[in-house]
Amino acid sequence: MNITAQLTDDAILRELGARLAATRLAQNLTQAAVAEQAGVSKRTLERLESGEVATQLSGFLRVCRALGLAERLELLVPAPTPSPMAQLKLEGRRRQRASGKPTAARETGAWTWGKSK
Repeated sequence: MNITAQLTDDAILRELGARLAATRLAQNLTQAAVAEQAGVSKRTLERLESGEVATQLSGFLRVCRALGLAERLELLVPAPTPSPMAQLKLEGRRRQRASGKPTAARETGAWTWGKSK
């Protein structure tokens, strides 16, 4: 699910929590290990992953929405991507090179070494 300004605070928090949990699981880490590394209790991590949050974070989301920044929360915790092998199985080959954009018409003036305009 994409995070948009139309989602409720609870829906955004649940989606962010699910993404955190998916990222943790993709790295094969336990909640206890992540909580210890982050310096928070395991219960705090459980609440974050389930979308239960403190009032301050909900207030933060409201301010972001008021400032037109809600869509940018999508970048905060991006949706997990499949491994390269899984991508190959799902989508086949990926592009390896960009074709580039056509160059714009260049100035016709003569170029000389060391002179600036």
